[in-house]
Amino acid sequence: MKLHALLLSYRSAVCAALAVCGAHTALAAADAGDTPSYLPPSNEVVRLAQFEVNGQKAKNVYTVQRSVTATKTDTALVDVPQSISVITRELIDDQAMQNIGDVTRYVPGVGIAQGEGNRDTPVLRGNSTTADFFIDGVRDDVQYFRDLYNVDRVEVLKGPNAMIFGRGGSGGLINRATKLANGRTHREATIQIGSWEQYRGTLDFGDKLTNALSYRVTGLYEDSGSYRDDVTVKRSGVNPTFRYDLSRATTLRFGYEYFHDERVADRGISSFQGRPLAVDPSTFFGNPAQSHVEASVHTAFFTVDHRFNAAITLRNHTRYSTYDKFYQNVFPGAVNAAGTTVAIQGYNNATQRDNVFNQTDLVWNLDAGSLQHQILTGVELGRQVTDNFRNTAYFDSVAVGTTSIQVPLANPRTTIPAVFRQSATDADNHGVARTVGVYAQDQLQLTPQLLGLVGVRYDRFAVDFDNHRNATSLDVTDEMLSPRAGLVLKPATNLSLYASYSMSFVPRAGEQLSSLSLTNRNLDPEEFKNYEVGLKWEPRRDFAVTAAAYRLDRTNVAITDPADSTKMLLTDGQRTKGVELGLTGRLSRNWSIAGGYAYQDGSFLSTQSATIRAGARLAQLPRHTFSLWNRYDVSRDWGFGLGAIYRDEIFASADNTVRLPGFVRFDAAAFYRLNDRVRAQLNVENLLDRDYDATANSNTNITPGSPRAFRVSVTTTF
Repeated sequence: MKLHALLLSYRSAVCAALAVCGAHTALAAADAGDTPSYLPPSNEVVRLAQFEVNGQKAKNVYTVQRSVTATKTDTALVDVPQSISVITRELIDDQAMQNIGDVTRYVPGVGIAQGEGNRDTPVLRGNSTTADFFIDGVRDDVQYFRDLYNVDRVEVLKGPNAMIFGRGGSGGLINRATKLANGRTHREATIQIGSWEQYRGTLDFGDKLTNALSYRVTGLYEDSGSYRDDVTVKRSGVNPTFRYDLSRATTLRFGYEYFHDERVADRGISSFQGRPLAVDPSTFFGNPAQSHVEASVHTAFFTVDHRFNAAITLRNHTRYSTYDKFYQNVFPGAVNAAGTTVAIQGYNNATQRDNVFNQTDLVWNLDAGSLQHQILTGVELGRQVTDNFRNTAYFDSVAVGTTSIQVPLANPRTTIPAVFRQSATDADNHGVARTVGVYAQDQLQLTPQLLGLVGVRYDRFAVDFDNHRNATSLDVTDEMLSPRAGLVLKPATNLSLYASYSMSFVPRAGEQLSSLSLTNRNLDPEEFKNYEVGLKWEPRRDFAVTAAAYRLDRTNVAITDPADSTKMLLTDGQRTKGVELGLTGRLSRNWSIAGGYAYQDGSFLSTQSATIRAGARLAQLPRHTFSLWNRYDVSRDWGFGLGAIYRDEIFASADNTVRLPGFVRFDAAAFYRLNDRVRAQLNVENLLDRDYDATANSNTNITPGSPRAFRVSVTTTF
């Protein structure tokens, strides 16, 4: 009994020390009475000696209290007038998540599209995107599949965010906060084996070299098959980072990442009579031998943080990235009227891009009488150089110049060789985009219970675009203002009611900087305006409830002039309205949950083409989605997980002719701690082995959901 009491006292002391020393920043942040959490507390800060505690990681930490992403300042989430979902590392590990598609399953208001089998394509509030990705707050906008091996947490910001992030972010964005050197010891390795010959290993290793210098290295290697015939994935990555404390006031961080992803481009199955084909989920349509994707990413960054005094801080972040992406696919088209054959076609595409971005942020905490301010001012400079080259697949062995063949629906694979060469309309482009952004934001306390946020950003976005196919050169410069405003009412320190307005824009170069033409070069950018009200409540520090209602309008959509096909007109595009509810955290000491519900209604406001008519529903936008993940620890060593996902029916494309039926899927997990250094888990996806259609890119590119799948993971700390 004395030993038990001693252990309880020791655990309480360790937990208190970790909270003081900041072993987990999000959990260690303390409320300061009625002072807003983003302002410095009035009481004196006492610095205590730090010490390390190695062993089992914190259990089931599904919530965080603070973030710097949404405002570029360290702010409590309850004080941010915007809908934000944070997927912690603990939730990522418990569900054995590996990619962005896994992350979106438990985020209300966010879905995932197929992305033609070669890229991440989330759908945020009805807007699909391939470019609204950020890493540690800096743009990461090339089309590829991202991994979570080096990620500490994923933050999903919903609604336009141009005031902080610049162009894009029309329906929201996804930011990956990475595992950085932090002066602490990290020793963790995970081996994972799964169904269809999945093999994956990750490493997280770090320590201090001196009192001032520390390092951290994360790594990945994967070689996996798939429930889809002849579909494979190989990926590898390594990400060393360093931290050097020049003084108590100045910190340098720098690092490099190499990431390579190689896979078979899988565009799924076709449809017939308004529904996905009823075929075995493993059936490949097209030619897997001539469908492959390779993406290589090199990224280096350097960050300087300097605190002038208790009120003023400065950060400068420079990130340079090179991307080399190639994909080739021979994939299905439409099924014939008799339902006996399916069209097969193909193309390949190569993209090379160099990105360099520099962000400088100055944060000033100012006490001006009855008002308290946290003022952010910043400058972002960016340069992006892109080369894009596309070829069409020709089946010359059938007949010279043939770009589409018919194969039997009973055997939709083909071995007829395709030859790839440029058609008259294939891209051969070179572009240089330059960005200058200047922004200012004020987070202020109007009264102890009323907070405000106002900000504006000016962007100058210039593009020089060379189309080598038709020997034309275009240069376009857009200048845009992006305002943001929010009001937060706090009846209690852990409860907020908010209202906000924000907007964003997408230039005519498009999100991938390759859409300029003679007919659209002089048109104003597309605009996205978001109106939102919401509630955030943290009844305990480890449990959060969120709710938001919004309306998102898309305007300045370019359509062809019905009276003159050589001209384009601007029109209202679409409107999405919705409600999002979220729950994350611990219901009890042993029971943790993460989940949410979303109702979304999105439609086109005007007729935009012969197939996109006014009143049509937005593609891949379900009216209702629901998800709930539970983990319950029955003892110190054993735990179990159970998850449920429901998605209402969706249309595969904007013409609303093909429906993907709704579905319910259950997932499960079991966790076992062998000792203080080794833990194991079993994850089961699609526990009841239901047939369903998971994602789509178009009416003829639909991905069947996975049958029941198993993943066994063993993690050791050393």
